[in-house]
Amino acid sequence: MRAEQVARQDSSFELNSKLLCKAKHHKRSKAMATKIYIVYYSTWGHVAALAEEIKKGADEVSGVEATVWRVSETLPEEVLGKMGAAPAREDHPVLAPRDLADADGVLLGFPTRFGMMAAQMKAFLDATGGLWQSQALAGKPAGVFLSTGTQGGGQETTALTAVTQLTHHGMLFVPLGYTFGAGMFGVDEVRGGSPYGAGTFAGADGSRTPSEPELAIARHQGTYFAGITKKLKAGAAALAAEASASA
Repeated sequence: MRAEQVARQDSSFELNSKLLCKAKHHKRSKAMATKIYIVYYSTWGHVAALAEEIKKGADEVSGVEATVWRVSETLPEEVLGKMGAAPAREDHPVLAPRDLADADGVLLGFPTRFGMMAAQMKAFLDATGGLWQSQALAGKPAGVFLSTGTQGGGQETTALTAVTQLTHHGMLFVPLGYTFGAGMFGVDEVRGGSPYGAGTFAGADGSRTPSEPELAIARHQGTYFAGITKKLKAGAAALAAEASASA
């Protein structure tokens, strides 16, 4: 009887040890994961849809933890109601500007307003003065994705004017380029997106939804950006280890 009790205790101890080791490994792996923050503002849901697809792409890269966030709304509910704005995605938490520093890489998404980012995203970035002062975002990769009403509505200028925000923070702009291959060259149908980043057309009244080709480009951007961010983080860690070893 005594031997059986000892055996059960040993078995229980071994199981608890394994569970503890597994928990520690999970915690360590989570801490070592490359964190991608997909931060967006969306009025009618078009940019939110792109953000979801970008996350799907980023999730395909092992060792990457992608999270979708939204920025705070600045318009009152009465105005949003008159605009017919889509309800806020409660499953996407609001990100505090200071928390951008926790990310290894950041993708910013927004609709255009006269060829520039929407005021809500601009207000969010305007609140990152403390991060700019400490250069907490310097050296971090960043990219953009967006929505415009029409073909001449700013698919490139909206992205181009957003680069100034990244530049002042010392961030590394990672454009999409033509890395999606044939998916970037099709002219058989109207499609958003450019070498600057994924995009969609909402239509003048916001009734058009992102097409499959546009969503495919968004998924590719997620995978492409996550891969580059992961490489940059690994390279930085290797350099730090080398410097520590030679110190």
